[in-house]
Parts: sequence; C-alpha cells; structure tokens
Amino acid sequence: MKRTVNFILMGVVAVLIATFCLYRYVAKPYEGAAQWVYIPAGINEDGVRDVINSQLGPDMGSRVYRLWSMQGGTPSGSHGAYRIEPGTPAWRIARNIAKRMQTPVEITFSSVRTIDDMVGRITPNIEISSEQLRAAIDSILPARGYEIKEEQLAAFTPNTHQVYWDVSAERVVNMLLDDTKRFWNEQRQQKAEKLGLTPVQVVTLASIVEEETNKMDERPVVARLYLNRLDRGERLQSDPTVKYALGDPTLQRITDVSIDSPYNTYKYSGLPPGPLRIVESTTIDQVLNAAPHDYLFMCARSDGSGYHDFTASYKEHQRNARRYQAKLDSLGIK
Repeated sequence: MKRTVNFILMGVVAVLIATFCLYRYVAKPYEGAAQWVYIPAGINEDGVRDVINSQLGPDMGSRVYRLWSMQGGTPSGSHGAYRIEPGTPAWRIARNIAKRMQTPVEITFSSVRTIDDMVGRITPNIEISSEQLRAAIDSILPARGYEIKEEQLAAFTPNTHQVYWDVSAERVVNMLLDDTKRFWNEQRQQKAEKLGLTPVQVVTLASIVEEETNKMDERPVVARLYLNRLDRGERLQSDPTVKYALGDPTLQRITDVSIDSPYNTYKYSGLPPGPLRIVESTTIDQVLNAAPHDYLFMCARSDGSGYHDFTASYKEHQRNARRYQAKLDSLGIK
C-alpha cells in the first residue's frame, strides 16, 4: 500500500513538474524591444520561421514558431503584420500570428505637393508597393469623378487612418476618396456655391493660399484677397502659379512672368485649371469662411518674418514691393 501511495505521489509530482515546465515554456515573456513581425504573401513555413527568429531572436523565435505550428498556423493564414510588445507571453504571440489577429498600422500624409509624394508617405507602412498604389489611383480616379488630370490633386484630403498592413491598393484609394467625399458635405458645398466656385476651384484657390504663406493667421486674409480679385475680374497675379508653371516651387524671386501656361495667372485670368498641391482641410475651410476686406495686393515683408503687407492701393503696393526687392538685392538673391 505504501509503495502504491509513493508511486502515485511520484506520478503527481512528475505531472506537476511537467505542467510547470510546459507553463514556463509557453508563458515565457518576450523580453526584447517592441518589434513588428511581418508575414508577407507567398511565404512558406521555413520563411515564417526565419521571419519570427530574425525579429524575436533564436530562443523566443523558435519557441513561438513551435507554438504557432501546434496551434495550426499556416503561412497563408498568418499573412499580415503583428506588433510584439515586451512582456507578451510566447503562446499569445503564436496565437495572434496563427489566428491572423493583426495589429493595425497607421497611414497618414500631409504637407505634400504631388500624388507621388503622397504615395511615398503612405506605402512605407503597408505591404503594397508605390507602383501598385499609383496604378490603383490612376485606375480609380476617373471612375470616381476625377477624369481631368489637372483636377486630380483635389481628390485627396490629408487624414490619418488605421488599416491592416496587407490592405489592398484599391481599398486605400477608395478610403482616401471617401474622406474627400465626406469632407465636402452639403454645408461646405453651399459655401462654395455662394462664392461662385466649385469644390475643385475652392481647393485650387486654397493651394495658392498655402503656397503663398505658411502663416495660419494670414491664410484667410490671402484667400479673401484673391476672392476680391476674382470678383472684380482681375488676374490673380500669383507668384506660386508661375513657380508651378516653371516646375520649381523653391524659387525665391520671380523675374519673368511671360511663360505661356494656363497656370500663369499673370498671363491668364481666373483660377488655374487645378490645384498646385494637395491641400489641408483647414485651408479649404479658411477659404470658405474668409472674412471680408478690401485688399487687392500683397507683398512679402522685408523683415524676413514670413508675413506679408496687404493693401487696396496699387501705389502703396509698389512701395512695399520696392522695399522687398531691395531686401532681396541686399541678400544677393537673383
């Protein structure tokens, strides 16, 4: 009897030891720095193992890979991105990957001039390439009402989204276009109509405003100045439009405004055929809500502050311009 009891006790101890060892094995926490594990499309099981080992280290990596296999993990069923935080137990890491419980990634863009610039901001955080996203944009924009190439910059309004790393290019494009559609609600459309402008024209004017000044408190003043000129049928005579026509937004001094381009508002009346850049939503609202004033002219201040002098008088504008030109001369800017 005593021998039987001892045998049972030994069995219980063995089970407890085995259970404890198993617990230690599956519950071991990840102790490294936070990491992303990316399981790309088309990878095989050896590839999954190599990815996990390279990101988590050989000890934790091999542990997670075994547990991933035990939980029925497959390469196609694990396709995605997973954020691994310090302290996460091995079994949970393996479960998340095996069950494709992805961690959302963030895509965002702002302060970009071109669609290619926007694409370059978005694609580093998702699986699709710049070429794939650009191809989807070119395919989808005409079907969503942006057939005219010059107007396509107006299709996008900067925003931030959480998506999964393996999101499709088509999903990204439609999500961005939906942002713009939601932004142009009935109230904003009515404000645009009151100004005598279409939404694309409002965005075009907002792009000129952004290129004219980075001072947020000045932007409504600049917007109203150009609205005043449009209302009077006067040419906008905006330097940023000439820079756009010349293909160089970094020019500090415009000495020749004779270029024959529909974007040259010194040569052609009205707004250019499309935006000069992708515009922030706040600037669009500053155009739509610009307070009335009688200014018709603006010139950069000679004090280097980045602000402008505004006036309704052409003679006063000439004096402001001479001061600014003299400042450029003193700095050797040609």
